[in-house]
Amino acid sequence: MLLGTVLVLLLFGGAGPASAHAALRATDPADGAVLKSAPRSLTLTFTESVGLLDDSFRVFDPHNHRVRTGEPQHAADRSDTARVTLPAKLGRGTFTVAWRVVSADSHPVSGAFTFSVGEPTPTTAAVNAGPTEDPLTADLYDAARYAAYLAAALLIGTAAFVLLCRPADTAPLRTPLRAGWWTLLASTVVLLVLRAPYEAGTGPAGALDPSALAHTLNTRPGLALAARIALLGPAAVLLIRARRRPLGATLTGTAVAVAVGLALTWAAAEHASAGLQVPLAITSSVLHLLAMAVWLGGLVALLTLLHRTTLPADAVVRFSRVAFTAVTVLAVTGFYQSWRGLGSWSALTTTDYGRLLLAKLAGVTLLLTAASFSRRWTTQPAQAMAATGERVPATAGGPSLPDREPEPEPGTVAGPEAEADPAADADAVRGLRRSVLAEVAVAAVVLMLTTALTGTTPGRAEIEAANARTGASGTGIATASVTLVPFDVGTPAVHGTVQVTLDPGRVGDNSVEAVVFGPDGGLSVVPELRLTFTLAGQKIGPLDTKVTDRGGYWAADAFNLPLPGTWTMKATVRVSDVDQVSETRQVRIER
Repeated sequence: MLLGTVLVLLLFGGAGPASAHAALRATDPADGAVLKSAPRSLTLTFTESVGLLDDSFRVFDPHNHRVRTGEPQHAADRSDTARVTLPAKLGRGTFTVAWRVVSADSHPVSGAFTFSVGEPTPTTAAVNAGPTEDPLTADLYDAARYAAYLAAALLIGTAAFVLLCRPADTAPLRTPLRAGWWTLLASTVVLLVLRAPYEAGTGPAGALDPSALAHTLNTRPGLALAARIALLGPAAVLLIRARRRPLGATLTGTAVAVAVGLALTWAAAEHASAGLQVPLAITSSVLHLLAMAVWLGGLVALLTLLHRTTLPADAVVRFSRVAFTAVTVLAVTGFYQSWRGLGSWSALTTTDYGRLLLAKLAGVTLLLTAASFSRRWTTQPAQAMAATGERVPATAGGPSLPDREPEPEPGTVAGPEAEADPAADADAVRGLRRSVLAEVAVAAVVLMLTTALTGTTPGRAEIEAANARTGASGTGIATASVTLVPFDVGTPAVHGTVQVTLDPGRVGDNSVEAVVFGPDGGLSVVPELRLTFTLAGQKIGPLDTKVTDRGGYWAADAFNLPLPGTWTMKATVRVSDVDQVSETRQVRIER
């Protein structure tokens, strides 16, 4: 039922591609930079460690011809940087760089930027900042990720219910155990096979490449998936042993070790494996996943038994205590992971990660509300039936039920509270089934939101990347402020555009580069260009950048902007001895 609910949600809601988690912090050369001489290498710095592909860098010359480059490597043994060498004779003009890397948490990220050698030139290379990935591969991969989370909750949670709650009749739970095991195996195999084309952004047929699997098994996500498949072997042995006789202390410890190992295969390849406090984050992630599985998977086990058998009162009490412990662990680890992923209160409402987290918290609140209704349906019948030693429907969450009341002394008569009312008990069972079914449905949605969170850029990284870039060029990945200033002198054919680049576009010293383009889009030579900045609110300026002609473009190596805010940039272009024009634009300068 848990699997079916989420599959319906996927069919009607669609499984969009996961957002990448590593964000580009800076490039060298900077996006839009005009260099005097050709660089010998390209370096990209990210907000977290990244993995490199064979085709991580594609460089195109002004005529859209592919430039031969070296093998992508990490710069100076830093896992958050990527570098590739360029040929000695690169040529002049504008070059386009398309890149694609894999975040430490297993998600690919891609983009593009440009730089010029000597002077900017028109280029026929198309710059695409969006993710270059095959939609079918991404959808299949994401669907397998959802199925794997669901299967882990079903397998681990049902097994934990059997071991911790010790119901008298476990035969009905064999079906969800088998379903969880097989679904986890199948989804993990799909993830392993599709991993290479998912990273490369190619179609599912890319999995047929003989070298694809070998490449995947040399990466951390691939090793984690392989370890998950290996751990399903001892898990199958434990399930077979449990059918024949109860597990002893040794085998119970083995079962716990297998569950922890399975949880590690997620923690070691997703959010927890990158960023702040990695060891603590991995521990928290393992505990969070296990607590989620014990609680939500236990609900499925409880619902299964409610439809097929009854439960003794002591099993109900144990599950109540286990559920309470699981919820406590979820709250503590969830708070830590939220702090680690968000970084600030504002990220709750300004980032996709924060909004998804709010939706998950709302779902958990609704789930706890449904659990309180389940307890209301069973508390009174449970007290009466526990006193008489009869079997009792289970509470699906919330505080523990009362312990059994003392047996009456010989010769005494039990009070009216010990008498069972069959009609009331039947109504309680029907109400309990409905409320637990509601819990399972809400749990499916909560689990889907949890899975979506693992595929969304953490708010902390998103804000950090946004702060690292203050401008926006055509690629959308600028590391400098780029402003276009159209001008028109008023006479025929005397108009054009000034492209002004501030690097890094923040408070303090900035380099200034300005290129003048004529009406045909080509470079235009003008006798004079002046750029000034004014912050009217603080009565600062105009500050003259003192740009000088560098042979095709105008530049100043150091220009200080002392305060953050929206500055007014004034560009004065003189095209002849008597003709000049001034235009202004607003430029945002961050701290």
